[in-house]
Order: sequence, then structure tokens, then C-alpha cells
Amino acid sequence: MARTNTVFFCQNCGAQSSKWIGRCPSCGEWNTYVEEIIQHETSKNKSPFKVHKDSPKPQKIEEIQSGAEIRINTSDHELNRVLGGGLVSGSLVLVGGEPGIGKSTLMLQVALNLKGIKVLYVTGEESEQQIKMRAERIGIVNPDCYVLAETITQNIFQHIEQLQPGMIIVDSIQTLHTDYIDSSAGSISQIRECASEFQKYSKISNVPVILIGHITKDGTLAGPKILEHMVDTVLQFEGERNYGYRILRCVKNRFGSTSELGIYEMQNTGLREVENPSEILLSHRDENLSGIAISAMIEGLRPMMIETQALVSSAAYGTPQRSSTGFDSRRLNMLLAVLEKRSGFKLGIKDVFLNIAGGLRVDDTAIDLAVISAVLSSSEDIPVNQKICFAAEVGLSGEIRSVNRIEQRIAEADKLGFEKIFISRYNLKGISQEKFNIQVIPVSKIEEVFSRLFG
Repeated sequence: MARTNTVFFCQNCGAQSSKWIGRCPSCGEWNTYVEEIIQHETSKNKSPFKVHKDSPKPQKIEEIQSGAEIRINTSDHELNRVLGGGLVSGSLVLVGGEPGIGKSTLMLQVALNLKGIKVLYVTGEESEQQIKMRAERIGIVNPDCYVLAETITQNIFQHIEQLQPGMIIVDSIQTLHTDYIDSSAGSISQIRECASEFQKYSKISNVPVILIGHITKDGTLAGPKILEHMVDTVLQFEGERNYGYRILRCVKNRFGSTSELGIYEMQNTGLREVENPSEILLSHRDENLSGIAISAMIEGLRPMMIETQALVSSAAYGTPQRSSTGFDSRRLNMLLAVLEKRSGFKLGIKDVFLNIAGGLRVDDTAIDLAVISAVLSSSEDIPVNQKICFAAEVGLSGEIRSVNRIEQRIAEADKLGFEKIFISRYNLKGISQEKFNIQVIPVSKIEEVFSRLFG
């Protein structure tokens, strides 16, 4: 027999309480507790799948044999880079993103591109016919790709035991339902229990499992926060609807770096890998325009050139506006204050608008010099030469500070045909300028940059 009881779960963090609480004591959010019915099985054997190995025994850490993890090549270079070299066997990966951003398309492409490995695509949101239509649109045929439209985990594991796939994709974790929990699909307890079952299966069978997850209106992954702790890797698939480009970010990765990103372009036939990100971040124009500066940034291990656009105009109303897209607005205010205080440029009574081209959000401080150059270019209405780029940080005293991995930034600018790059004077140490065709211009103050750019 099974006994049931009622508990309350916080929809934000997954905290549990025996009664309803207005404010969650764990995360501090208001009105997030919902009532759920929990069913406890009295039977000792509650596993949804058979355990083929003996339970592990404690070992001394020096007796544990270390070895490189086995990685599966997904045939997607961008995804392999974000995962740290490929999909690790026995790993549990969570992919989140907004509705319609392309999560299912990306994972179906991965399933169709894998050759020689049985892939089970479990769908709880679409029918087999809808998956077939998407596969025909992508135009890839894979006889080893199997599709299962099922939401009950017990039935899913029965099919898995019969098929013995080499990889499993679940679309999505919020649609699954286990009989061991007496609550609706998508609830806190259902998501936690279903994810736990797939976690146990992936570790025991050494089969990688990819879970597709929804996100809330705040942009966070739907479900309890413990879901992100349970999985090995968390990937965020994001992008602006007005742009055809998508960015795959790594939020958590137990097998590699979390600073990598992959870039895709959405097309009629699916997602295309963008190997050269500078092609989407630099606009092609025939004439020089004021307020535009190019910066060499680093995202993860990948150098790329981005275009910074600024517009400075006289304030039409009493309070000047400060607006930025893709760049931290507080850092923009700081840089404007440095220009006002340290360099004497009167921008306090002017509106300043800043935009990072391509819909990318940048956190690299090396674009500070490009931001300032774009602002000054727009303020003086003097264009910056298209063949000039920047890579330096600006300090509060107006000095040009050094940035890391400067040689990679210079090499990327040289490869793309730029003629000059402005860097900090303190970055010159250890740089061999002879191996670059680009002219490296060291600067130490904002006034020096202004005089070299605009005379």
C-alpha cells in the first residue's frame, strides 16, 4: 500500500514545508509555495530500472584509478567546444532556453548527426509526426535515431531496456511524470524525481542523457534549483528574436570550462554553426561613420571582433538619458564620469546611447577603450577609421590598463585585416611585434588616444 500526505514546495528554490508560508525562508521570495500531494511507496524496491552492478564500496582516494573521461563526438563543433571537447559518457546535461529559440531543433540535429550510435529521442511535447516533419526540414537521415512519444518514466525505462541506446534526449523534463509521485507533471516534486531517475540511470549505465528544460519569465530554469545541482552540465540557449543568431552558453560544467560559448545561425534548414563569430558582429559598410569603434574581445578561449556603436546628442529634456544595449549601463556611467572628470569632455548635459552590434552581451572589460572612442567619435562627429581596433581597459584615473591574452587579440585583428590596434602601454612586455603585420600602438592616457585618433 502507498500512503499520501500533503506538503508545500517553493516554486523558486524547491524548499519544502508542512504548511503554507507567505515568504520562503530559503530564497526570500513571496507567494511561491504551492501545495502538492506526495505518495510514498512502502515497497523497498522502487527503482524504475534494473541495477546490473553491485553497490560501490568505500575506497581510499590513492587507490582509485584515474583516467581520462570518454567523450562522444557530437559532430557539432560548437557544441563540442561548449561541452569541453565532446559529450562525456554517463553525464547528465540540461539545456534551457526560451520557447521557440531552437532547443529542440539543436538537439534533433545532434541526434541525426550521430552515426553508429543508437539515439533515443523522447518527446513529451510533440508527436512522432511533428518530429518527422522537423527532421525532413533539416534534411538529415539517420537510421539509428529512434523517436518515442511518452511521458511516463516507467514506460520510458522499459523501452530503454529493450533498445539499449547509446544516448538519450528528453524533450522536455517538465512534461515527464513518474507514478511514484502523486502530483501533476511539471510540479516541483515531479521534476526533481524524474531528473533523479535519469541521473541514476546515466551513472549506472554510462549512457549520456540530455534533458531539455523550460525557463521562467525571469529567464531562470523552471523547476527546483536542485535540478541544476543534480546535472553535470547546464547549457543556456539564448538569442534575440530580431536576430537570426543563437548563442549557446555553458553555465555549469563538471568536465570543462564554463566560459565557452557556441554561435549558431537560424536558417530554414535548421541551425548553422558559425565558425567565425566576427562575421556576425561586424557590419559591412562602404564609408566611415562617426560613433563606431571595433574592439578585440575574448569569450572563453575564442577571440572575436565586435562593433561598438554610440550616439551622443544634446538632451531634449531636463535629465540626460543614459542607455546601453549589450553593455553594463553602470559601467557606461562610470566611463562617462571618467571622461568628464579626468579628461575634460563635457558629456553631462548630453544623451548617450550605446549598442553592441549583433545582439551580443559583453562582459569583457577590454572593450572599455572602444566604448570611449565610439562616444568621443559621436560627440565630435569625427569617424574612426574602419581599419583601427582597440583592446584595453580604462581605469578610474583615466589611465589605459592592460588586459589578459593580448597576443590572441592582436592575432585575431591581424587575421581580419585591421591595420592598427590600440593597446595599453603596460601590455607591451613580452609581445613580439615582428610576427604581426598589424601596427601596435601603445597608449597610457585617454588624451593620448584622442590626439592619435582625431589629431
